[in-house]
Amino acid sequence: MSKRYVGFVVMGFVVGLLAGAGGLYLAQLRGLAPDGGGSDTGNWSVAHLRDAADGHYPQEQTGCEDDGHGHTAHDEEEQHAHDDTEHGEEHGPIRLSAEAIDEAGIEIVEATGGELQRAISLPGEIVLNPDKLAHIVPRVGGIVRDVYKTIGDSVQSGEVMAVLESRELAEAKAEHLAGKQRLSLAQANLAASEELKAKGIVPGLEFLAAQRDLAEAEIGLRAAEFRLHTLGVTEEELAGIKQQADSEFSFHELRAPFSGTVIAKHITLGEVVTTETDVFQLADLTDVWVHLTVYQSGLSSIRTGQSVTITARDGVGEASAPITYLSPVVDEATRTAVARVVLSNPDGRWRPGLFVTGRVQAGSTQVPLRVPKTALLNIEGQTCVFVATGEGFEPRAVELDSANDTHVEVVAGLHPGERYVARGAFILKAELGKESFGDGHAH
Repeated sequence: MSKRYVGFVVMGFVVGLLAGAGGLYLAQLRGLAPDGGGSDTGNWSVAHLRDAADGHYPQEQTGCEDDGHGHTAHDEEEQHAHDDTEHGEEHGPIRLSAEAIDEAGIEIVEATGGELQRAISLPGEIVLNPDKLAHIVPRVGGIVRDVYKTIGDSVQSGEVMAVLESRELAEAKAEHLAGKQRLSLAQANLAASEELKAKGIVPGLEFLAAQRDLAEAEIGLRAAEFRLHTLGVTEEELAGIKQQADSEFSFHELRAPFSGTVIAKHITLGEVVTTETDVFQLADLTDVWVHLTVYQSGLSSIRTGQSVTITARDGVGEASAPITYLSPVVDEATRTAVARVVLSNPDGRWRPGLFVTGRVQAGSTQVPLRVPKTALLNIEGQTCVFVATGEGFEPRAVELDSANDTHVEVVAGLHPGERYVARGAFILKAELGKESFGDGHAH
């Protein structure tokens, strides 16, 4: 035997050993060969090897039985664990003693139906009552001599607010005094003519002339009085003109037409004002108007006579009054109408310019089951109420439908006659949170 032949034999033997070792390693990786741990999988038959060659591997015996559909008990346990993680753990009833319920202020009521009133909220603004707003303008032009009132002052009807010096008024008063003198002379002349005519001394034409002069004097005096009245002089002032000093003939007093509050002032001492100058604005704020904006969608539910609750923030409060006016046309730009409410304002708290909200009751419906909104809580993403059972309080998911500001209709999850927590449910939710942390909730 040659050396070359011996070398080939040795090389073939080495290659065979390497191939066998590699195959055994791969078999262990795939679970086809014994791992030396003494398990039953260490005994492999030719059938096992044949199945492995075909790509089929025996399952490892881990104690999980196949359910016949390719799922093992181990797989089902993992699925249940996943479901528990996803949906949360069910909570048991919360038990509280009667004393704890009273201290927490928990209110338990019976689930019943009732009336669900529907309200419409309308934005609005407080405005001045234009029927009680005066723009005070002098009846004569002149120079401002005195100013007695300023913005924010309260005035009474007829109270003097300012005094002007007016040449026009002085001339009118002088004309009135001259007219009175002419009338007196005409009356005396007519009386003398009557005596002379009776004696036949004065002809009839002179007597008629005396009658004419008297009529002209009366007409002149009446015209002077009319002029003074148009300048704001009252009958009482007219009677006292003769007693006035000459220096006071030009004084014109601006008086308040009614009781109210000065809200604007455009007059200063020494300036010249005319009959077109708006020197004061006076408003009676004992009642104000509320202009509510009614959108097109709510026009069918709003009508005059409906009661409206007006509310304002920052401690102003609320008040109720009926709608007295609803505009018959819709604004082309905003597509809204205006509803007017008149508010009594004796204490002045409803200041013009305030933004308010008006709530109008727009009808009601009868529902088979309703709960107050204070009973609703969000627990794990669901709207729930706490139901009182013999074992304690249990959160229960409910389905809701129509609602107003205070109550909501329940269509599923709660039944008439069941007792539930109407107020104080947040205390129970807190107890539920303690349970989640393992603190317990039995009190």
